[in-house]
Amino acid sequence: MASVSPDAPPVQRPAVVFVFITVLIDMIGVGLIFPVMPALLQDVGQFDLSRASVIGGWMFAAYSLAQFLAGPLVGNLSDAYGRRPLLLLAIGGLALDYVLSAIAPTIWLLFLGRIIAGLCGASYVVANAFLTDITAPADRARAFGLIGAAFGMGFVFGPAIGGILGEFGPRVPFWAAAALAGANFIFGALILPESLPPEKRRPFEWRRANPVALLKVFRGYPSVLPLAAILTLYHFAGSAYPTLWSFWGIANFGWSELTIGVTLALFGIMAALVEGGLSGPFVRWFGEHRLIIAGLAIGTICAVGFGLASTMTMVVILLIVVSIEGLVHPCLTARMTAEVPDNAQGELHGGLSSLANLAVLFAAIFYTQIFGWFIRPEAETPNPGAPFLVTAGLLALALLSYLWVSRGRVD
Repeated sequence: MASVSPDAPPVQRPAVVFVFITVLIDMIGVGLIFPVMPALLQDVGQFDLSRASVIGGWMFAAYSLAQFLAGPLVGNLSDAYGRRPLLLLAIGGLALDYVLSAIAPTIWLLFLGRIIAGLCGASYVVANAFLTDITAPADRARAFGLIGAAFGMGFVFGPAIGGILGEFGPRVPFWAAAALAGANFIFGALILPESLPPEKRRPFEWRRANPVALLKVFRGYPSVLPLAAILTLYHFAGSAYPTLWSFWGIANFGWSELTIGVTLALFGIMAALVEGGLSGPFVRWFGEHRLIIAGLAIGTICAVGFGLASTMTMVVILLIVVSIEGLVHPCLTARMTAEVPDNAQGELHGGLSSLANLAVLFAAIFYTQIFGWFIRPEAETPNPGAPFLVTAGLLALALLSYLWVSRGRVD
């Protein structure tokens, strides 16, 4: 774990473990529904694959909208009242949400479950602030890489659980996630300390919790704004993968739930290896600047590859190579945290969360509309990979934008 900032309160290692597990369980909850979502939507709503993908996009958008609204609220509440209560509230809420999703008989209740999951899933904003509290600025890229590793591992265990348990029915994985979230809540209630001492807190103000007004935080730190815009474009482009992967695999290759789970698990393994195990050494060897450039360039090339992929071998190779792209997020985030004071880190992460969730919200609708159009029954030349070619263009734009913003920079 990264070294603790001299001004930070002493924090026991189990607390860091809890933060890691909290983000991990959040992502397991997201990841486990991917393999079963097409079958669940087709079963509950009696849709064909094209229509199910569009409905799935709106459901993903509802999840992202909830995170957009909740991100700044929980970030600023954590600046005022500490990180511990917000983390415990979020993980407990997730446990209840998974139970609701497991018993939902209609599409509308599934939508409600996704909204609750989005509200509680904003806990990663507080998790980022927690790690910022206990790490020195030079170590924060590594700390955020730990969060990235939790995201990656969530994409190992989540899809694996969803793919395996989905063989017993599309609702079974939700019961497993509810048990995990409940166990983590008990663990956190017993061991989690507070990382933000009272003297570093600031009063809660509703204007800071306004998800639109919160974007003004970037206006107060001009050097952060262009990097935040690039990170937002990166999130928008990359949203094609979680939004479409299951539907694309079925349309392009005829994958089963288990195959979907295995491929997503492979991606998660590589993300955990790169972001969790290699982010620290890579930052020391190459610097954040070069890693951002390399990640965006590799992401662009791999997106073209996915758009043209015709064999499983090609998909596996691309899943391994594209993991380098995951370093873009922690490196850009680390650069931005260095420009913001300690007592505004929660606000910064809340603002970044709002931008990310706006990007994912609109991207989910955008990409599923493209996908649905290219695989509709009456399409003359179905092309499930078309959205990934769009992703490649957007990542190339993000790369060019970063090169322009950072011109003259030397790491």
